[in-house]
Amino acid sequence: MTTSERPLRPVRAEAGEAVEVSFTVNGTPATLELPARVTLSDALRDHLGLTGTHVGCEHGVCGMCTVLVDGQAARACLLFAVQLDGADIVTVEGLGKPDALHPLQESFGRNHALQCGFCTPGFLMSSYDLLTDKPGVAAEELPEELSGVICRCTGYRNIVTAVRETQERFPDGIPAPGNCGARALAGRATGRVGGGQDSDEPPDDAPKSVEIVLPGGEPTIAVRITTEIAVAGDQVWDVFDDIGLLARCLPGAELTGELGGDQYAGRARVSVGPVKLAFKGVAQVLEHDRAARRLRVLAQGEDSGGAQTQADIELRTEPSGEGTVLHADAKVYLTGRIAQFGRALAGDISRRMFEQFAAAVAEAATSGEAPSGPVRAPSALRLMLGSLLDRLRRPRRKGSGAAR
Repeated sequence: MTTSERPLRPVRAEAGEAVEVSFTVNGTPATLELPARVTLSDALRDHLGLTGTHVGCEHGVCGMCTVLVDGQAARACLLFAVQLDGADIVTVEGLGKPDALHPLQESFGRNHALQCGFCTPGFLMSSYDLLTDKPGVAAEELPEELSGVICRCTGYRNIVTAVRETQERFPDGIPAPGNCGARALAGRATGRVGGGQDSDEPPDDAPKSVEIVLPGGEPTIAVRITTEIAVAGDQVWDVFDDIGLLARCLPGAELTGELGGDQYAGRARVSVGPVKLAFKGVAQVLEHDRAARRLRVLAQGEDSGGAQTQADIELRTEPSGEGTVLHADAKVYLTGRIAQFGRALAGDISRRMFEQFAAAVAEAATSGEAPSGPVRAPSALRLMLGSLLDRLRRPRRKGSGAAR
């Protein structure tokens, strides 16, 4: 069923009244409460964190916001989200993975078919629709067929070349989108205009016991960190055995309740530059083996602005003289504003927060009590300066012949 054939929902709503809508986006079911006037493009960008769909003219002319709705190309700025209850939507994020691009994406890169990149998502989705519906389109017809998306800087030639190259590689039809499947995807707490849109406070509803299922595919960030503290292993595990005490060692985190079945409710705050997030979520202890010196936890949380994070974290310890070496391995999946952090910056943040965590564990293990005052996440300025200094020092070590 195309968007033009889709029947409008028999819903009457006031201008600011929220209407519930459910659809599937890139293989993930999503339910939002939105005012009836919110467009699909705004719902995708502002409420689901899928900012790959670009908005240009907002009149359906430029084609930047092209997505697939029930398998057909559509202008997301011309559709109201509430029209699409039950629809299957694919955005440019669903086309390919960072480490496994769709053939169209590969061809665009190989042929330099993008400059500023603003029109690229529209061209990719429009080209996918064209080569799916008309795999045998003639080469001389490509410029006209692709004219529904406007580019202001490449001159179109390389775009047409990239589409033609992909068509020649797959004469019977191009492969399906390669990044559609269940993943972390979350809308705002209410979806109402102005209702918590700029608030840093997490939703009021308390988390309940849930099954934490990590998305398929590669994580947004994979971090492996090792540090040493001058505390014996048994003292460290005295802290690990007390989940409440352990939680108080986590920068910016707070345990708010036990949910049973080794699940715990909590909240955390993250602030990097202008991005300020306040998460509520749940942690599940999968393995807590003092004898094997291994602790594994799954966690997930979301904030009122549509950001969501899920993580698989493993902590291990091993003796080192009179001290203890802490190892942390984390696979982190991010959606929404928090996903805007670059991988390098996110890795630096993770390392510095783990250093703070290790120091807090050492303090708690030594004193037998929680650290004095909350362990605050490092400030954006300190993170940026620390990361910059680390990067500046690396070449000097190489040049001076210091041990690596």
